[in-house]
Amino acid sequence: MSLDNRTALFRLPIELRWRDLDAFNHVNNSNFMTYLEEARIRWFESLGKEWLTESTAPLLAAVQMNYRVPIPYPSSVVVELFADRIGTTSVTIGHRIASADGTTLHADGHVVMVWIDRASGRPVPLPDVVRTVAAG
Repeated sequence: MSLDNRTALFRLPIELRWRDLDAFNHVNNSNFMTYLEEARIRWFESLGKEWLTESTAPLLAAVQMNYRVPIPYPSSVVVELFADRIGTTSVTIGHRIASADGTTLHADGHVVMVWIDRASGRPVPLPDVVRTVAAG
């Protein structure tokens, strides 16, 4: 169940681990970023074509995270990714972390991923597969 009308590019269910908790007995805020990273990498890998090469790679350029409701333990959540903006060398990926039943929004926001030349560190065009899939 989705909390808004956008169609997710990718959905990743996650079962919480005890080690994800902080002293307040809910998921530590840093683990939210780990969940997003895992969802992005799994989405890229699900594309079935080259998104990472010996000469190019994605770089996390910006992160915006709105923490809405703490995630209690035990819980199951789902991370959903959305294409918010497609540029020449970057893609803005919207994200949402919600309860597995879709009734509670725990966090939302976006990240900007820029593809770079590994040797120079300069931006390069998005891989065709990322552009095509993100464009829907």
